[in-house]
Amino acid sequence: MKEYGYIKVGAFVNKLHLGNPKENAKEIIKGLTEGIKKEVAILLTPELSLTGYTCGDMFLQDKLLKESLNALEEIKETTKDKDIIVLVGIPLEIDNELYNCATVLEKGKILGVIPKTFIPNYNEFYEARWFSSSKNLKRNKINLLGEEVPVSTNLLFRENEICFAVEICEDLWTVNPPSNSHAQAGANIIFNLSSSNEGIGKHEYRKNLVSMQSAKTISAYIYASSGPGESSSDILFGGASMIYENGSLLAENKRFTFENNLITADIDIKKLQNDRLKNKSYMANAKLEEYLTIPVFLKDSKKLERVYKEYPFVPSNILERKKRSEEILDIASTALARRLMTLNHSKCVIGMSGGLDSTLAFLIIIRALKKLNRDATDILGITMPGFGTTSRTYDNACNLVKEYGGVLKEISIKEACLVHLKDIGLDENDRSVAYENAQARERTQILMDVANKENGIVIGTGDLSELALGWCTYNGDHMSMYAVNSSIPKTLVRYLVEYVKEEETGKKKEILEDILNTPISPELLPPDKLGNMLQKTESTIGPYVLHDFFLYHFLRYGAEPKKLLYIAINTFKDTFTKEEIKKWLKVFLNRFFTQQFKRNCIPDGVKVGSISLSPRGDLRMPSDMDKTIWTELD
Repeated sequence: MKEYGYIKVGAFVNKLHLGNPKENAKEIIKGLTEGIKKEVAILLTPELSLTGYTCGDMFLQDKLLKESLNALEEIKETTKDKDIIVLVGIPLEIDNELYNCATVLEKGKILGVIPKTFIPNYNEFYEARWFSSSKNLKRNKINLLGEEVPVSTNLLFRENEICFAVEICEDLWTVNPPSNSHAQAGANIIFNLSSSNEGIGKHEYRKNLVSMQSAKTISAYIYASSGPGESSSDILFGGASMIYENGSLLAENKRFTFENNLITADIDIKKLQNDRLKNKSYMANAKLEEYLTIPVFLKDSKKLERVYKEYPFVPSNILERKKRSEEILDIASTALARRLMTLNHSKCVIGMSGGLDSTLAFLIIIRALKKLNRDATDILGITMPGFGTTSRTYDNACNLVKEYGGVLKEISIKEACLVHLKDIGLDENDRSVAYENAQARERTQILMDVANKENGIVIGTGDLSELALGWCTYNGDHMSMYAVNSSIPKTLVRYLVEYVKEEETGKKKEILEDILNTPISPELLPPDKLGNMLQKTESTIGPYVLHDFFLYHFLRYGAEPKKLLYIAINTFKDTFTKEEIKKWLKVFLNRFFTQQFKRNCIPDGVKVGSISLSPRGDLRMPSDMDKTIWTELD
């Protein structure tokens, strides 16, 4: 999986035997063994995992320090023939001072020692009584268990583009955590050995802190804290562990358990690196100190444990989805309202097809007019039945406009199109792209001319997915005077309409329900003898659930085509065959690169999410770019 930029990490909270390094070493070795079975490349343990954090003045006893070294050696020897790196917490005496340290072990060697920098000495913490800050270090190498070992906070452990660094507990809680510098120096994974006690509300604060640091540093942040085996004389440790990637939670354990527990996750390094490349403020004002880079060998796992959402644009949590839907509708309708204010009370002219896209655009217009305290009669909804229009979509288009109080106008395009087809010498029985596009352009001409006549603007209905695929007629439905759906993908359009439907009652709800159940179609080819729709978009260009998945990972994280295929196969293994996914990915890539000329001249339209294809904003791409390297999937 390293080929695609993945590395599997683990956070292990060991069953603690307070003050007994030998027994703690046994528990850590159990975790190490379990981690190997799960193909973990790097395993994190809590702060002072060999002794426990709450040993108090016993940290100053030679016996505990000596037994800690013996326990560390046992773990070190265990790693000799193991393909895993393990981070272990230990108190170490260096030049007459005691340091709270993390040790990095690989293949029977100690690769480095990282001392804690910020030593808490307030409220329930008295750590400065025993430990010194890394700032006190007088040298950068020590002899540890017969090895010359680098000791510093500024250590990077690297294999190619995978690079990790370490900080310890309080380091994270400071105004300027060491991980800020680690990340700018190249670390894309941060490990934190911690001992963080529990208290009302503290766990949520701790999670927010880890999430924010992960997002701020655009890194994976792996956190493991001491468990309830610590002393409970005055405080309790719950054993929280969590894995975040750029602010998103990938894995979290169950706290308050006395037994060993391990969580794992696949970190997407390429995804992190892509975000760093895009963020031109990332390296601003970087003050890079001298870092020592230590090469490591990272085990490659065979199976991707990570689960990707089939609908990356749509929140899976219902409450979050409702909240997101309301925010999107607010953004889109406010943006349109702002444009209408500039145009001095222009009417909104919209082509109503009875499909999802025109329905969503219509609902956004309703909201925009409400924000301006204007009546729905300022919407002119035009239905333009053509050769492929079915009674179902026609009725839904008409009824929707009427129910919301808009002005409905019907203008058939059949006669005009027949004249036009005759003018250009196209047989009316021809079903080529010219036959279809003539209808789309006729409709656009009607909308534009009516808008001029009525002092209005044409509101575009095309969505983000259609723009990505170029599934629009150039200077037909491709064109409008303001495009409210242009950054909303097809899979999200459905949920937004559904959200509005759930807020409605009676006839409005019935109409929206039927629109949601209507197959997606441009309705440019005649229906069958019974009036049933024959032309279905997804039969021609492929399932939108796949195209939106490709679009999200391709543009949001710069995933290369072979990685897109790999994660899509893992994600949709129960829905589509490998051959089907590969086929539609080729369609996506071919259409994406050949249809840029349409995107280079799209109308204004507000960005509502993380992805937009506007040539003025998010995507500057030549129309004549060679697509060869992007379409090589074999």
